[in-house]
Amino acid sequence: MYSHQIPEDKKDMYAMSRAEDVEASYKDLAEVCGRIRNKNAAWAISFLGLAADGAIPVLFKRNNKNLGHRRELGGRKGRYPMKAAKAVLKALNSAIANSVIKGLSEDLVVIHACANMKHSYPRLQAKGRRFRQAYQTARIEIIVKEKVETPVERRKERAEKAKKVQKPKEVPASGTTGTALPASGEKHEHPHEHAHEPHTHEPKTAEDVKAQEVQAQKDSEAKEAVAQAQKKERKTRKEKPEERRNE
Repeated sequence: MYSHQIPEDKKDMYAMSRAEDVEASYKDLAEVCGRIRNKNAAWAISFLGLAADGAIPVLFKRNNKNLGHRRELGGRKGRYPMKAAKAVLKALNSAIANSVIKGLSEDLVVIHACANMKHSYPRLQAKGRRFRQAYQTARIEIIVKEKVETPVERRKERAEKAKKVQKPKEVPASGTTGTALPASGEKHEHPHEHAHEPHTHEPKTAEDVKAQEVQAQKDSEAKEAVAQAQKKERKTRKEKPEERRNE
């Protein structure tokens, strides 16, 4: 039984392998498995081969307390778990061999890779002070599948499609609640304007402009005459306060 659940009707599309009672640190195994998860099987084999020889360090994201920083990893924490890399490489080769038996293509992706502690046996020091130290074994699970689109590739593809295809704005049909856009060559009419006051944009002639100026001058003269009459009336009331009281 594997921790990664696979649908019963799609088991022919996957190839699996499992290593039991591995004599290696399950924490190192978990970090190595995390570096090859969701990677191409060919790249994973080359990476594990270099890590098993101690040529490159492995990035440790979780179990990295008091761990040194590596220049090869850009200053991040890591180490050289050669024993764990050899064990994971052996399990991966087994999964690829199972895929060949099932008739899968050579272009494979590691969709699942994990490691857990299996057994813990108490042990005592052989001589001297009898210090007790647990002897632990681990389990490795690897599942490969024919190459499919990863979430990152799907996001890139969607972004490219969005750039290429720009959806035009939908114009609501007649009879709907939306306001239809005017066609080319037609005059735009405001939806709230009245029927007896059509909204036109005809240019004004020189005679219309002159008539408007004359009318504006007459209006200003009338306002000025009314203002002077009101001012004169206020002045006469101030000069004859007694008459105003009698009134």
